[in-house]
Amino acid sequence: MSALSATGQLADFLATLPPETLRALDRDWLHRARPDQLPPDGDWITWAMIGGRGCGKTRAGAEWVDALARGDPAFTPEPVGRIALVGETYHDVRDVMVEGESGLLNLPHRSRARPVWLPSRRRLVWENGAVAQVFSAEEADSLRGPQFGAAWCDEVAKWRGAEAAFDMLQFGLRLGARPRSLVTTTPRPVPLIRRLLADPRTVVTRARTHDNAENLAPDFLSAVVGRYAGTRLGRQELDGELVADRPDALWTRETLEAGRIATAPDLSRIVVAVDPPATSGARSDACGIVAAGRRGGEGYVLADASLPRATPRAWAETALGLYHRLEADALIVEVNQGGEMATAVLNQSDPSVPVVPVRASRGKYLRAEPVSLLYARGLVHHVGAYPALEDELCDFGPDGLSGGASPDRLDALVWALTHLLLDGRTEPRIRRL
Repeated sequence: MSALSATGQLADFLATLPPETLRALDRDWLHRARPDQLPPDGDWITWAMIGGRGCGKTRAGAEWVDALARGDPAFTPEPVGRIALVGETYHDVRDVMVEGESGLLNLPHRSRARPVWLPSRRRLVWENGAVAQVFSAEEADSLRGPQFGAAWCDEVAKWRGAEAAFDMLQFGLRLGARPRSLVTTTPRPVPLIRRLLADPRTVVTRARTHDNAENLAPDFLSAVVGRYAGTRLGRQELDGELVADRPDALWTRETLEAGRIATAPDLSRIVVAVDPPATSGARSDACGIVAAGRRGGEGYVLADASLPRATPRAWAETALGLYHRLEADALIVEVNQGGEMATAVLNQSDPSVPVVPVRASRGKYLRAEPVSLLYARGLVHHVGAYPALEDELCDFGPDGLSGGASPDRLDALVWALTHLLLDGRTEPRIRRL
């Protein structure tokens, strides 16, 4: 199938098949599954399927367990006779993993008999004698004693006492040649998730809610996905991203979310700030380009149009285009490193635009701190979501960004809000409002 798809002949091939074969293919998991829903190759111990809500994690987990129990050769060389199903509570396992719409009892088994559910014994039994036992992460000690050849752990990011339950499970994974576990979860920055993602024996597949759009209600996609896209909650719950705060960062996600609004009020001033790279080429820094406005004593972040490794002409055109689109009243340009050239480029491109040069004599952290205090006081609002900019803000500490990169988006934001809300001196102070 993959070879035909790669050569563009898949549609022609499918058109030659009889209807009953097409219906069988439509129910076949290997045919329908996305690559992220199938177990990866390699000598892994834990497969972590990290994804957003409704992305198909439960279906992937149920299909994997069913294939192992039946001994499907596409998944395992021989049936796995004992499997653990672990959720936050017993009811979570029963209602989602076993009896749920995408759970083990509702897979399209075609001519195969479904496993028998024995709720009083908390187990599923297949025709060949394979057994899947149900466990609650709240009862970690119940995992003492039993042994398994595989385990499916669902939504581990919300387990209470997650590490104790997961560790106890590992001691029971001792049957067969290659005991393995599958973790399906929407991520949260909890210790167990961090530990799993850092473990070289863990392989990770990722999925977004939108990847499973064909199986989701259109109203859900338009209302929920549309509303939360780009926000911290949306990135975590819809895109399956692990979004975390740096403990010593000047900004927190909570502060940014508290100040987020959908539309800006009428603004008395709008500026576009540019933090130009000192050089151009493949190794140059990004060019920070951020627009912000003011109404009364409050600031509103309106756009992040920053560019990675752009030529002077490219970033000048972008900054000027944003200036005209927002009907701004000034371009704020840092002139420390090659900035005189930057102002010259902007003046040559459009001499009618007022360019305000600013020069930094203090470090980035000292310049950024007064602006972060404005956020803490609830005086700055993000109009919409700016994930890349917000990642920089929440990763910026006394020693800069944790990865060592230049905080170009942050710099542009700081210059814009300093100009609008602070007195604009090299050592700004908060103006009394």
